[in-house]
Amino acid sequence: MHTPPDYLALNRALWNAKTEHHLQSEFYDVAGFRAGQSSLNSIELALLGQVQGLRVLHLQCHFGQDTLSLARLGAEVTGVDLSDEAIRAARQLATDLQLPAQFVCCDVYSLPEHLSDTHLFDVVYTTYGVLGWLPDLDQWAALVARYLKPGGRLVLVEFHPVVWMFNGAFTEVQYSYFNRETIEETETGTYADRAAPITTTSVSWNHNLAEVVGSLLRQGLQLQDFQEYDYSPYNCFANMVESAPGRFQIATLPDKLPLVYSIVAQRPE
Repeated sequence: MHTPPDYLALNRALWNAKTEHHLQSEFYDVAGFRAGQSSLNSIELALLGQVQGLRVLHLQCHFGQDTLSLARLGAEVTGVDLSDEAIRAARQLATDLQLPAQFVCCDVYSLPEHLSDTHLFDVVYTTYGVLGWLPDLDQWAALVARYLKPGGRLVLVEFHPVVWMFNGAFTEVQYSYFNRETIEETETGTYADRAAPITTTSVSWNHNLAEVVGSLLRQGLQLQDFQEYDYSPYNCFANMVESAPGRFQIATLPDKLPLVYSIVAQRPE
Protein backbone atom coordinates (compact mmCIF):
# COMPACT_ATOMS: atom_id res chain seq x y z
CA MET A 1 0.00 0.00 0.00
CA HIS A 2 1.35 3.39 -1.02
CA THR A 3 2.24 5.89 1.72
CA PRO A 4 2.75 9.37 0.20
CA PRO A 5 6.19 10.64 1.21
CA ASP A 6 4.72 14.05 2.04
CA TYR A 7 1.79 12.79 4.16
CA LEU A 8 3.19 14.31 7.36
CA ALA A 9 3.61 17.74 5.76
CA LEU A 10 0.11 17.62 4.28
CA ASN A 11 -1.50 16.57 7.56
CA ARG A 12 0.52 19.07 9.59
CA ALA A 13 -0.67 21.86 7.27
CA LEU A 14 -4.23 20.59 7.60
CA TRP A 15 -4.18 20.64 11.42
CA ASN A 16 -2.36 23.97 11.51
CA ALA A 17 -5.17 25.43 9.37
CA LYS A 18 -7.90 23.81 11.48
CA THR A 19 -6.50 24.91 14.84
CA GLU A 20 -7.24 28.63 14.42
CA HIS A 21 -10.89 27.90 13.68
CA HIS A 22 -11.18 25.24 16.39
CA LEU A 23 -9.96 27.71 19.01
CA GLN A 24 -12.80 30.05 18.07
CA SER A 25 -15.49 27.38 17.65
CA GLU A 26 -18.52 26.64 19.77
CA PHE A 27 -17.60 22.96 19.35
CA TYR A 28 -14.48 23.33 21.52
CA ASP A 29 -15.88 26.13 23.74
CA VAL A 30 -12.49 27.40 24.87
CA ALA A 31 -14.13 30.12 26.97
CA GLY A 32 -16.03 27.47 28.92
CA PHE A 33 -12.87 25.43 29.28
CA ARG A 34 -10.98 28.44 30.60
CA ALA A 35 -13.80 28.93 33.11
CA GLY A 36 -13.26 25.43 34.48
CA GLN A 37 -15.22 23.02 32.31
CA SER A 38 -13.63 19.64 31.57
CA SER A 39 -13.32 18.40 28.00
CA LEU A 40 -13.36 14.75 29.10
CA ASN A 41 -16.43 12.62 28.32
CA SER A 42 -18.06 9.97 30.47
CA ILE A 43 -16.61 7.15 28.31
CA GLU A 44 -12.98 8.00 28.92
CA LEU A 45 -13.52 9.11 32.51
CA ALA A 46 -14.96 5.70 33.36
CA LEU A 47 -12.05 3.91 31.70
CA LEU A 48 -9.38 6.14 33.24
CA GLY A 49 -10.60 5.97 36.81
CA GLN A 50 -8.54 7.85 39.39
CA VAL A 51 -5.63 9.67 37.71
CA GLN A 52 -4.36 11.85 40.55
CA GLY A 53 -0.62 11.38 40.87
CA LEU A 54 -0.34 9.30 37.68
CA ARG A 55 2.02 10.05 34.79
CA VAL A 56 -0.08 10.30 31.61
CA LEU A 57 1.20 10.49 28.02
CA HIS A 58 -1.48 11.94 25.72
CA LEU A 59 -0.77 11.09 22.08
CA GLN A 60 -2.24 13.30 19.32
CA CYS A 61 -3.50 15.83 21.85
CA HIS A 62 -4.53 18.63 19.43
CA PHE A 63 -4.43 21.90 21.40
CA GLY A 64 -4.40 20.17 24.75
CA GLN A 65 -7.87 20.45 26.30
CA ASP A 66 -7.98 16.79 27.37
CA THR A 67 -4.34 16.97 28.46
CA LEU A 68 -5.09 19.95 30.67
CA SER A 69 -8.35 18.42 31.91
CA LEU A 70 -6.24 15.50 33.14
CA ALA A 71 -3.84 17.98 34.77
CA ARG A 72 -6.82 19.52 36.58
CA LEU A 73 -7.55 16.05 37.96
CA GLY A 74 -4.03 15.84 39.38
CA ALA A 75 -2.25 13.84 36.69
CA GLU A 76 1.31 14.62 35.58
CA VAL A 77 0.71 15.07 31.86
CA THR A 78 2.68 15.18 28.62
CA GLY A 79 0.82 15.98 25.38
CA VAL A 80 2.14 15.19 21.90
CA ASP A 81 0.88 16.53 18.58
CA LEU A 82 2.02 16.99 15.00
CA SER A 83 0.68 20.55 14.62
CA ASP A 84 2.91 23.48 15.50
CA GLU A 85 -0.11 25.76 15.87
CA ALA A 86 -1.93 23.32 18.13
CA ILE A 87 1.06 22.86 20.44
CA ARG A 88 1.63 26.60 20.54
CA ALA A 89 -2.00 27.07 21.60
CA ALA A 90 -1.74 24.24 24.15
CA ARG A 91 1.30 25.78 25.78
CA GLN A 92 -0.38 29.18 25.92
CA LEU A 93 -3.50 27.66 27.45
CA ALA A 94 -1.43 25.86 30.09
CA THR A 95 0.40 29.08 30.92
CA ASP A 96 -2.79 31.15 31.11
CA LEU A 97 -4.51 28.60 33.35
CA GLN A 98 -1.36 27.95 35.40
CA LEU A 99 -1.60 24.21 34.82
CA PRO A 100 1.55 22.06 34.89
CA ALA A 101 1.89 20.24 31.58
CA GLN A 102 4.60 19.36 29.09
CA PHE A 103 3.88 19.53 25.36
CA VAL A 104 5.96 17.99 22.58
CA CYS A 105 5.54 18.98 18.92
CA CYS A 106 6.28 16.00 16.69
CA ASP A 107 4.60 13.20 14.81
CA VAL A 108 3.95 10.08 16.90
CA TYR A 109 6.56 7.96 15.18
CA SER A 110 9.40 10.39 15.89
CA LEU A 111 8.53 10.76 19.59
CA PRO A 112 11.65 8.85 20.78
CA GLU A 113 13.75 11.64 19.23
CA HIS A 114 12.00 14.18 21.48
CA LEU A 115 10.98 12.37 24.68
CA SER A 116 13.16 10.10 26.80
CA ASP A 117 11.76 6.73 27.80
CA THR A 118 13.77 6.60 31.02
CA HIS A 119 10.72 7.76 33.01
CA LEU A 120 7.79 5.62 31.92
CA PHE A 121 4.09 6.41 32.10
CA ASP A 122 1.22 4.91 34.06
CA VAL A 123 -1.22 5.67 31.24
CA VAL A 124 -0.93 6.27 27.51
CA TYR A 125 -4.12 8.06 26.50
CA THR A 126 -5.40 8.76 22.98
CA THR A 127 -8.94 9.49 21.79
CA TYR A 128 -11.34 10.31 18.94
CA GLY A 129 -10.05 10.53 15.40
CA VAL A 130 -6.44 9.61 16.07
CA LEU A 131 -5.48 6.27 14.51
CA GLY A 132 -6.61 7.11 10.97
CA TRP A 133 -3.69 9.54 10.60
CA LEU A 134 -1.16 6.75 11.17
CA PRO A 135 -0.16 4.42 8.33
CA ASP A 136 1.48 1.73 10.48
CA LEU A 137 -0.25 0.53 13.65
CA ASP A 138 2.48 -1.96 14.54
CA GLN A 139 4.87 0.98 14.86
CA TRP A 140 2.26 2.87 16.91
CA ALA A 141 1.69 -0.06 19.25
CA ALA A 142 5.45 -0.47 19.72
CA LEU A 143 5.62 3.16 20.88
CA VAL A 144 2.72 2.63 23.28
CA ALA A 145 4.49 -0.37 24.78
CA ARG A 146 7.80 1.49 24.88
CA TYR A 147 6.43 4.33 27.01
CA LEU A 148 4.25 2.28 29.39
CA LYS A 149 5.74 1.18 32.67
CA PRO A 150 5.10 -2.44 33.73
CA GLY A 151 1.47 -2.54 34.81
CA GLY A 152 0.73 0.66 32.90
CA ARG A 153 -2.36 0.94 30.70
CA LEU A 154 -3.29 2.18 27.26
CA VAL A 155 -6.68 3.93 27.24
CA LEU A 156 -7.89 4.29 23.65
CA VAL A 157 -11.29 5.70 22.69
CA GLU A 158 -11.78 5.96 18.96
CA PHE A 159 -14.41 6.37 16.28
CA HIS A 160 -15.48 2.97 15.04
CA PRO A 161 -14.00 1.82 11.71
CA VAL A 162 -17.54 1.19 10.44
CA VAL A 163 -18.02 4.99 10.48
CA TRP A 164 -15.18 5.49 8.01
CA MET A 165 -16.76 3.13 5.47
CA PHE A 166 -19.43 5.72 4.63
CA ASN A 167 -19.37 8.81 2.50
CA GLY A 168 -19.59 12.16 4.28
CA ALA A 169 -23.39 12.24 4.15
CA PHE A 170 -23.77 8.65 5.43
CA THR A 171 -25.89 7.76 2.42
CA GLU A 172 -23.71 4.98 1.01
CA VAL A 173 -20.71 2.80 1.76
CA GLN A 174 -17.75 4.34 -0.07
CA TYR A 175 -14.64 2.80 1.50
CA SER A 176 -13.50 -0.66 2.55
CA TYR A 177 -13.74 -1.67 6.19
CA PHE A 178 -10.25 -3.05 5.74
CA ASN A 179 -7.03 -1.07 5.37
CA ARG A 180 -6.60 -1.56 1.63
CA GLU A 181 -5.91 1.96 0.38
CA THR A 182 -4.41 5.28 1.28
CA ILE A 183 -7.25 7.80 1.39
CA GLU A 184 -6.39 11.24 0.04
CA GLU A 185 -9.18 13.81 0.24
CA THR A 186 -9.74 17.54 -0.09
CA GLU A 187 -12.26 19.13 2.23
CA THR A 188 -13.66 22.58 2.85
CA GLY A 189 -14.32 23.72 6.41
CA THR A 190 -13.80 21.49 9.44
CA TYR A 191 -15.92 19.28 11.67
CA ALA A 192 -15.89 21.97 14.38
CA ASP A 193 -16.89 24.77 11.96
CA ARG A 194 -18.25 23.58 8.64
CA ALA A 195 -18.31 27.17 7.35
CA ALA A 196 -14.63 27.81 8.09
CA PRO A 197 -13.03 29.37 4.97
CA ILE A 198 -10.31 26.75 4.58
CA THR A 199 -9.66 24.03 2.03
CA THR A 200 -7.29 21.30 3.13
CA THR A 201 -5.84 18.03 1.85
CA SER A 202 -5.74 15.02 4.15
CA VAL A 203 -4.01 11.66 3.97
CA SER A 204 -5.47 8.90 6.13
CA TRP A 205 -6.00 5.16 6.51
CA ASN A 206 -8.89 2.99 7.72
CA HIS A 207 -7.87 0.53 10.44
CA ASN A 208 -10.29 -2.30 11.17
CA LEU A 209 -10.65 -3.63 14.71
CA ALA A 210 -8.52 -6.73 14.14
CA GLU A 211 -5.67 -4.52 12.95
CA VAL A 212 -5.89 -2.33 16.06
CA VAL A 213 -6.20 -5.16 18.57
CA GLY A 214 -3.65 -7.32 16.76
CA SER A 215 -1.03 -4.57 16.83
CA LEU A 216 -1.34 -4.33 20.61
CA LEU A 217 -1.29 -8.10 21.17
CA ARG A 218 1.84 -8.43 19.04
CA GLN A 219 3.59 -6.08 21.48
CA GLY A 220 2.66 -8.34 24.39
CA LEU A 221 0.03 -5.96 25.76
CA GLN A 222 -2.89 -7.66 27.51
CA LEU A 223 -6.43 -6.67 26.56
CA GLN A 224 -8.28 -5.62 29.73
CA ASP A 225 -11.46 -4.11 28.32
CA PHE A 226 -13.13 -3.69 24.95
CA GLN A 227 -16.44 -1.90 24.34
CA GLU A 228 -18.50 -0.57 21.43
CA TYR A 229 -20.96 2.32 21.65
CA ASP A 230 -23.96 3.16 19.47
CA TYR A 231 -23.41 6.91 19.90
CA SER A 232 -20.76 9.60 19.67
CA PRO A 233 -20.30 12.15 22.46
CA TYR A 234 -19.59 14.68 19.70
CA ASN A 235 -21.87 16.12 17.04
CA CYS A 236 -19.07 15.92 14.50
CA PHE A 237 -20.54 14.05 11.51
CA ALA A 238 -23.21 15.03 9.00
CA ASN A 239 -26.88 14.34 9.72
CA MET A 240 -26.54 13.70 13.43
CA VAL A 241 -29.31 13.93 16.03
CA GLU A 242 -29.04 14.00 19.82
CA SER A 243 -30.71 10.74 20.90
CA ALA A 244 -30.04 11.49 24.59
CA PRO A 245 -28.15 14.32 26.32
CA GLY A 246 -24.58 14.24 25.02
CA ARG A 247 -25.22 11.22 22.78
CA PHE A 248 -25.36 11.72 19.02
CA GLN A 249 -26.38 9.22 16.35
CA ILE A 250 -26.72 9.32 12.57
CA ALA A 251 -30.30 10.45 11.94
CA THR A 252 -30.92 8.07 9.05
CA LEU A 253 -29.37 5.07 10.85
CA PRO A 254 -30.40 5.42 14.51
CA ASP A 255 -29.35 2.56 16.81
CA LYS A 256 -27.87 0.70 13.84
CA LEU A 257 -24.20 1.68 13.78
CA PRO A 258 -21.34 1.39 16.24
CA LEU A 259 -19.94 4.91 16.30
CA VAL A 260 -17.22 4.60 18.94
CA TYR A 261 -15.18 1.81 20.51
CA SER A 262 -12.78 1.70 23.44
CA ILE A 263 -9.82 -0.45 24.42
CA VAL A 264 -7.91 -0.72 27.66
CA ALA A 265 -4.69 -2.74 27.30
CA GLN A 266 -2.04 -3.31 29.96
CA ARG A 267 1.69 -3.86 29.82
CA PRO A 268 2.38 -6.96 31.94
CA GLU A 269 3.99 -6.44 35.35
